[in-house]
Amino acid sequence: MTWSAVFRSLHSPNYRIWAAGALVSNIGTWMQRAAQDWLVLTQLTANNAAAVGIVMALQFGPQLALLPWTGLMADRLPLRQILMWTQALSGVLALGLGVMTLGGWVQLWQVYLFALLLGCANAFDAPARQIFVGELVSAAELPNAVSLNSTSFNLARLIGPAVAGLVIASLGTGWAFICNGISFIAVLLSLWALDPAHLYRQPRASRRHGGLREGFALVWQRDDLRLMSIMLFLIGTFGLNFPIFISTMAVRAFAADASGFGLLSSIMALGTVAGALLAAGREQLRFSLLVSSAGCFGVACVLAALAPGYWWFAMALVPVGMAAVTFNNASNSLMQLTTAPELRGRVMAIRMAILMGCTPLGAPLLGQVADLFGPRWALGVGALSGLLAAAVGLRYPRHLRHG
Repeated sequence: MTWSAVFRSLHSPNYRIWAAGALVSNIGTWMQRAAQDWLVLTQLTANNAAAVGIVMALQFGPQLALLPWTGLMADRLPLRQILMWTQALSGVLALGLGVMTLGGWVQLWQVYLFALLLGCANAFDAPARQIFVGELVSAAELPNAVSLNSTSFNLARLIGPAVAGLVIASLGTGWAFICNGISFIAVLLSLWALDPAHLYRQPRASRRHGGLREGFALVWQRDDLRLMSIMLFLIGTFGLNFPIFISTMAVRAFAADASGFGLLSSIMALGTVAGALLAAGREQLRFSLLVSSAGCFGVACVLAALAPGYWWFAMALVPVGMAAVTFNNASNSLMQLTTAPELRGRVMAIRMAILMGCTPLGAPLLGQVADLFGPRWALGVGALSGLLAAAVGLRYPRHLRHG
């Protein structure tokens, strides 16, 4: 594997422009996520993990609630137009929360409201953003572009929480939200600067084309898509609740401050960046990769739950991050590449609704587990989700898993 193979999608000028803007915006997004969790956990409540779970539920719930419209819009409307509106709205919401926090007016119910509004914007943004990559590169380069997008997102996870911790400690929580709001200018400029003549236009669904039901029918009828959806449900609902896992372990198990909390998120991002780069260098994708990464996620969460100290926990987060991003990227690429372009938006909306929209089912429950039994038990639930997902994946025929 050579570096030129890992970064081959960057040969596309449009993809380079998009990637640059997305990286800046992703850093701001991770700053906001870390600041939001810290604000709720330590400033607006007395270390109430259930409140963090409610914020996650409100922020990711619209992925599921708005599913009848989000995927269909991504299949029918110009993707760049959708992204311009959703990214601009997200920036305005971040600035609004920042101003309220800096002014000392913010209350818990207001954070809930902003999380819900941001979730609604993200519900329309996510499927459009996922399949927009297919307009920036050729089909042959799509898995690589998906992995590089994930690298950018997780590189931002490495930088954003650590910067947020410093900003919170030195300037205050509100400035982390302001920084995120400003960062959306970068992605809006990158969308504006794309060359339409060099976009790989995909077939769009007509208004007479089947609605969301057609996407559900395709997912249910195909063994690979159905099993992937069940695996996504298990890990998305009970495993990818890192704001709860990391914040409660940092505060309760290790008595860390804001900088220590931010550092844990950044250390986990080392694993996610490494996993994304390894994925970018792969020439072929197999269903077996999905199964193995789910199992590795479960084992790594067990190690994290049993960690005796802060730095042991930090080291355990690296394989947790590698396994999580490998699972996420593999499911993303496999579902896109095996779906007709005119149905891709609806299938990806279903994927995002399962992966992120089912968080409202798991986040409050895991918050309660952390409150009642301790954060290590909440991580144990996450570990079980990965092991069960791997068991589900093993039901796929062996010769097709490796084919």
